[in-house]
Amino acid sequence: MTETDFDTTVRAPEDIQEHSAWVDLKAAVTALQPLQVKDGSVPDVGQHESARRHVTAIIESIGALSPLFPHDASYLDALVADFKKWAANDFAEPDFLDSLMEFQPQQHRVDGLKHLVVFPMYTQNGSTERLVEAVLIEVLWPEFIDELEAGEYSNKLFVPIRFLDFTSGYNTNSAVLFPETVAVRETPAFTWGAIFADREAARYRRVVRAASEITSLDLPEEAAALLEDQKLIEETFVMWDLIHDRTHMRGDLPFDPFMIKQRMPYFLYSLEELRCDLTAFRESVKIQADKEASPEARRHAGLVQYAVIFDRIFRFAITGNRVRNYDGVGGQLLFAWMHQHHVLHWTDGKMSIDWDEVPAVVMSLGEAIEDLYWRSIDRPKTAHWFAAYDLVSTTLTPNPASVWAKGPDALPLDGPPRGLTDQVLDDEFPLSMFYEALNRKMKDVISSTAGITGRSDV
Repeated sequence: MTETDFDTTVRAPEDIQEHSAWVDLKAAVTALQPLQVKDGSVPDVGQHESARRHVTAIIESIGALSPLFPHDASYLDALVADFKKWAANDFAEPDFLDSLMEFQPQQHRVDGLKHLVVFPMYTQNGSTERLVEAVLIEVLWPEFIDELEAGEYSNKLFVPIRFLDFTSGYNTNSAVLFPETVAVRETPAFTWGAIFADREAARYRRVVRAASEITSLDLPEEAAALLEDQKLIEETFVMWDLIHDRTHMRGDLPFDPFMIKQRMPYFLYSLEELRCDLTAFRESVKIQADKEASPEARRHAGLVQYAVIFDRIFRFAITGNRVRNYDGVGGQLLFAWMHQHHVLHWTDGKMSIDWDEVPAVVMSLGEAIEDLYWRSIDRPKTAHWFAAYDLVSTTLTPNPASVWAKGPDALPLDGPPRGLTDQVLDDEFPLSMFYEALNRKMKDVISSTAGITGRSDV
């Protein structure tokens, strides 16, 4: 199927989350979850009768809802078959590879199109257990995004989505739906990745509104408008995510920049994620100045720049614990870089930003990271690590107890690289005094964003 090769006259209703079959499905999944253990199985034979009853209810509900999702017919048929096989196998560790391979939302990037998604899976930044979860989602695909993706910013795997309803695994901080989280017998080639732009947008609005009040920051008019318009900020995050996501595999990269199945110092993840965000920032500056771009693309390009800065410095820096918090370090690094380059000021207990000078300063940090990457292919692995540490520690002050901060002579260079990684402190770059104070004032606000959606009161 292509993105338009299905019956557009049959669509799930706007209030699909109130459909009796969805209510029954959600209840059955919720009842099944306590019977499962971490790998998704139900090992207690005494619970199998209950598990069969709940799975039967799930199958019946999927059958009742299937006519509303004609674009997912093959997936929903395979999903029913996978549930039946799981039950027939006495609820051993689940394997939903067959249905996962049939679910191809990247083929239907149509604004407002809905999907019913049910899998045994963990939810990143949420549940670490592969329990059965159910979620109703809606695709976000504005016209200007279609234009960007069809041109210079092609990303065939990217699927921006909005929550309609979900089970408990998503009543968390998780804002992604990734196929690699699903319980399968073997790892397939992944063909899509979905990001909940409405959750990103809603927590941005709540956090930035509070942070700007606490810091007495006068927001530019357009930046202030983002806090009042959920649709506008959702579309802004879709543009940001489109460019960020494709950046992971583009540029002068070290081998395997994701560091998959490798044990490396966590500040390298900080630089990779920040590199992708700063690429989105740089490209947005470019699009905003492009007279050939559509008015909507140019407007959202300006908004992406505000979103990258404020989400990074106000939410990323102080969200989560201080155990190898690579997103936290990325946010701290951007803030300190802007402050030390004199475009962000904290004077008389008030924050101010010189917006005319911001683009050049922010892009210079991106250039520093890109230069680090470009040089990496000529360096041994550990030398690259030290160069990355120098880049971060030149701007952020390391923990006084850090061995890394003492330089290579203090580290075990005669053994495997793991010895170096083990010497990185869980909180290698602690919060500054500014962030310690901001964190105390913001922690309840940030905690309140767990489970937030575009439908929440923000």
